[in-house]
This record gives sequence, structure tokens and C-alpha cells, in this order.
Amino acid sequence: MNLHDIEVRRIDGKLQSLAEYAGQVLLIVNVASRCGFTPQYGGLEALYRRYRERGFAVLGFPCDQFGHQEPGDEEEIRSFCSLNYDVTFPMFAKVEVNGPDAHPLFQHLKKEAPGLLGTEGIKWNFTKFLVDAQGRVLSRHAPTDKPESLAAAIEPLLPR
Repeated sequence: MNLHDIEVRRIDGKLQSLAEYAGQVLLIVNVASRCGFTPQYGGLEALYRRYRERGFAVLGFPCDQFGHQEPGDEEEIRSFCSLNYDVTFPMFAKVEVNGPDAHPLFQHLKKEAPGLLGTEGIKWNFTKFLVDAQGRVLSRHAPTDKPESLAAAIEPLLPR
């Protein structure tokens, strides 16, 4: 399966194929509004604004599987992100990233870029997956990795 074959639901409820992002470098992140890492929304937005004209997108997927840190519905999440972090990167409907109901996108990401010692499970909010323009999952980055620290990995993947 190719990442671009996967369908996702946008935060506004509409279905969208990830094929719309073919040719772009992606940073796919499971996000939450009430997490110690929530201020990373600012860093993710900064990366998006810095590189979006060069074919880069951040895709945010809210998740409530870690400490009930994303209790709101899609409208509350969208409002929070807009008001507090001026988020303009694409946001999607709430998903599960682990367990039997894990979204197919996160099943794919975890299989292609396992964590430490080969574990697939996502450990917490703001785990980041870097995907190249062909849809290949290149790397997984921990919640503690600040978005700005990923610029060195993103830059070489983008056209000049």
C-alpha cells in the first residue's frame, strides 16, 4: 500500500484522498490541545509557513488516546488551533493511532517507521512522521523532538 492511496476525513468532515498531497513532502503528526507538547503547534505552523511554497505540508491528526488530552469535538479543536496558534496547516478529524481501531494511515506509518527497538505503538501526542514527495515514510520523530529541529531533515527533500 502507498500512503497516497489512503483516505482521510478532514476536520470539516469531508473525505479526502492523500493522493492530493502526492509530490509534497509531509510531516504527519498526532496532535492534542491539552498536552504538555501542545505549544508545538506554533513550531509546526512555523515550519509549514517556511516551506509550504516549496512543496511541504504539515498534516495534523487530533487524537484522544493519551491522557484524554483531546476531549473536544472537531469544531472545538479547529477553534482552539486557530485562536491560540493561528494554525493554517491542514487539520483532520480525530483518529485513533493505536489499537484495533487505529486509522489505516497510522497503521501504515507505524509499520513503515517503527519506533525504538522496532516497537510500532505510538507512545504519546506529537509523534511526527516525515514522508517524502513519493509517499515513502522516511522517519519517525519523538514528541520531545521540537518541530524546528526537523528543518535539517526537511530541507534536503524540497526542491530548490
